[in-house]
Amino acid sequence: MNELLVRSGGLYTTVQDTGRFGYYHMGMPPSGAMDVYSAVVANMLVGNPDDAGVLEGTYVGPRLEFTDDRMVAVTGADVPVTVNGESVEPWTAMRVGAGDVLEFAMIRSGCRVYVAVSGGIDVPVYLGSRSTYTLTGIGGHQGRKLVDDETLPLGAAGGRARGGAAVPEALRPALDVPAELRTVVGLCSYRLTEGALASFLGTDWKVTKDADRVGYRLRGGSLDFTEREQPFGAGSDPANVVDLGYPVGSIQVPGGDEPIVLLNDAVTGGGYATIGTVISVDRDRIAQTKTGDAVRFTSVDLDTALAARRDRRERIERVRREIAR
Repeated sequence: MNELLVRSGGLYTTVQDTGRFGYYHMGMPPSGAMDVYSAVVANMLVGNPDDAGVLEGTYVGPRLEFTDDRMVAVTGADVPVTVNGESVEPWTAMRVGAGDVLEFAMIRSGCRVYVAVSGGIDVPVYLGSRSTYTLTGIGGHQGRKLVDDETLPLGAAGGRARGGAAVPEALRPALDVPAELRTVVGLCSYRLTEGALASFLGTDWKVTKDADRVGYRLRGGSLDFTEREQPFGAGSDPANVVDLGYPVGSIQVPGGDEPIVLLNDAVTGGGYATIGTVISVDRDRIAQTKTGDAVRFTSVDLDTALAARRDRRERIERVRREIAR
């Protein structure tokens, strides 16, 4: 039937892929899977292209009923998964048939689960991507999160997936806390005092309840700004600057309290100083932290960030080789 029945949408489940790129200059963030590694690996396990549409569930995953023979894989957070009430292994390719029901218990650690189905979640492509951007209601399934008792289109099941293929434990992400977030300090870190920057890097920050696809607000200390006369065009808050672009992963500290890490659905620019940017690889890691978890920032240089990105690519290729055996 080439469709998937959503019996329960979970708490916050959206269709995502690897992102919508090329429109940042127009104010369009990339959206896409918050934990790219988990989404790509889920697609690999079921024989999809790396950038096929998947489901991203936050805290409480969806309950899904299949209408035909498919391969399915669940990756991401550590959560009990069942098919027809029987426990199944995550990070493993599973065969399912018409009438089979996949569902989740409460997450044990991590925050987001990814569900890939052979053929992919075949919602329309918008600006080159199937990713959902709920703030403007575009992409994904009608531009919104999933709700109970609706259907999702699936592509034709193809590929060369192998039932039972599994990702070795060594290639599954660690979900230890505090989560270490490697950060390139700048662009506006000069606005902090030397002691404040050291304190920022030396503090274990706690994830607050304000943590979603737009950004994560953290709590754990306060930071002092250097004194200066605010330039023309900047606001009165010491954290204000003349407007600039915000890289995905950039860190603001409005008022010196509660740093905010901007993520996949955040605005692309504004008037707050950005004191650093979490490297792209470690955005996967912050995506798997939840309210109450601790994170720690570690200063790295650009070469280290690029090396980490190369390492992730190699890990993905190692997974590809492992599951092809």
